[in-house]
Amino acid sequence: MSAPRCLLVSAMVLGWPGLVYDAAAQAPHQAPDVVQVAAAPSGAIFGTVLDDGGAPLDGVVVSALGQGTAFAVTDKTGAFQLRQLTPGPYLVRAHLEGYTAARTTLVEVRPSATTASSFTLRRDGVAPRVLAAGVTAQDALEVDEESPRSETEMAWRLRRLKRSILKDAHGLAGLDTGDRDWTDSLDFLGRAVESSARMAASLFTDLPELQGQVNVLTTNAFSGPGQPFDLDQARGIAFMSLGAAVGDHADWDVKVAMNQGDVSSWMLAGAYTVRAPARHRYEVGWSYSLQRYEGGNPAMLATVVDGHRNVGSIYVHDEFTINPQLSVGVGARYARYDYLGGPGLLSPRMSVAFSPVDGYRVRASASLSHIAPGADEFLPPARAAWLPPQRTFAPLSSAGFRSEDVQHYEIGVEREFDGATLGVRAFRQRIDNQAVTIFGLITPRTPAASLGHYYVASAGDLDIEGWGVTLTHAMSSYVRGSIDYSQSRAASVDAAPAGDLEMLAAWVPSAILPQDRRIHDLSTSLEAEVPQSATRFVVLYRVNTAYLRRYGADERAGLDGRFDVQVSQALPFLNFTRAQWDMLFGIRNLFRETAERSMLDELMVVRPPKRIVGGVQVRF
Repeated sequence: MSAPRCLLVSAMVLGWPGLVYDAAAQAPHQAPDVVQVAAAPSGAIFGTVLDDGGAPLDGVVVSALGQGTAFAVTDKTGAFQLRQLTPGPYLVRAHLEGYTAARTTLVEVRPSATTASSFTLRRDGVAPRVLAAGVTAQDALEVDEESPRSETEMAWRLRRLKRSILKDAHGLAGLDTGDRDWTDSLDFLGRAVESSARMAASLFTDLPELQGQVNVLTTNAFSGPGQPFDLDQARGIAFMSLGAAVGDHADWDVKVAMNQGDVSSWMLAGAYTVRAPARHRYEVGWSYSLQRYEGGNPAMLATVVDGHRNVGSIYVHDEFTINPQLSVGVGARYARYDYLGGPGLLSPRMSVAFSPVDGYRVRASASLSHIAPGADEFLPPARAAWLPPQRTFAPLSSAGFRSEDVQHYEIGVEREFDGATLGVRAFRQRIDNQAVTIFGLITPRTPAASLGHYYVASAGDLDIEGWGVTLTHAMSSYVRGSIDYSQSRAASVDAAPAGDLEMLAAWVPSAILPQDRRIHDLSTSLEAEVPQSATRFVVLYRVNTAYLRRYGADERAGLDGRFDVQVSQALPFLNFTRAQWDMLFGIRNLFRETAERSMLDELMVVRPPKRIVGGVQVRF
């Protein structure tokens, strides 16, 4: 599949106040994940191929050449599908031996849209010479200009294609010169692709077109200026996903990620999702994660049963459209953590969206989330890039692990106008056992923990209420930005458990919440698409007055911020097949990835290390 090329500057990840307000789908602190914000929706081309008598043709090779290259083969009904195309112009061709090739069509693929493009082939005794799969010398000169004209640079080059190299190819085909090998190679390539495609079609006619992704990455962590080059901390990551459409109404996918080292772990998950438009848009998914620790950290080994931890979860969500103005969403997640003991944790949620008039939307949501310590390691992120369980964790005191329970209620209003959306919301949270996460803690009783290990504790119970305002604006077809400000008040209801309270008072005194704390949060985002360089650059930053910045006696209050930077560079010289290759690099000191959290969860992470991720991504 093709990946979008875009430039993003954002101040949010999951666990932050929401950049793009969606009260029915997420808590106020949440924002679109980096991958979702950075990746523009792909498009698709659907159509049919008929003969001159109106009968469907089976085994026709259909190709699309533009931002990338894609191929499809028609089924018995003459239908074809070209999915996951990067938005932009494409030259679409249809070819079948024994038929005169159809006119080339220039199709403009739109984000999250399906474009129709059908062909009629006329039977002929002699097939035209094939320059490449789906492109002939004769028909390369006949580009259909009736389709909507695009003025982008890519569209200009595609229109010029018929007047330059391909224009001369017809004459070169009959010359007995040195160029003959070149044209014969193209002819052989086209026929080889066609033959392979026809054979695959005959073997797998009833199977949907599979799509997937393979990532080979390396990750590292550091907290000081000289540590990024410490190769002893580097760990390899492998990720693979595979999915396909189920008819024209749903999709399924399976994902797996794994790594090997002092911490050997893997994560496996699957999902079935119904696409719009549908009255019931539901999603069912499951996941299983395992982490095996083989290192020498006594604090970790003391809390691990049989040297490993495993977590399983299942979830279901349904958005029911009652009428065009009203929809209701219901869902729940059940997760079982072997290191907690006891029964699993059930987290239900419900939402309502109502549009009284065009341009206005009212949203309300209510949820109860039970979140185990270390859940960020084991549950697949809702929207972020996948990493298997890498970091280890242990309780700060003898109080042991306690799950964090979050009751969240929210109501808000959105107004859409001139490419912008303005949202205002009010929210309230009741939190039992607010989680505190501490990196790099060194005490007389415990050894120094590595950058891949942290301690967890409970800061007690509290109530949070506040309001927020969000503005998103599409400044052009390539640039989109947003800004979010929220103000809230956190009031302590009950103190931390005795063991955690003693340790927090000694090492992280600011985690002991006062009776009343006012919190200000400012988050921004800017997204820009740069298709000319095929580069995606991501910068995230969040400023807040309640971060726990230090531990020890010199704890200080004030503004603090955290960041996430990612760069994705497409490698077009490797796109000789339908696969797209990208080089990835990222650095961040943000910690939380999962959704439906307390709005203090990210704020109460002490000294998170900076993490580097880099490698190669291949999409097909």
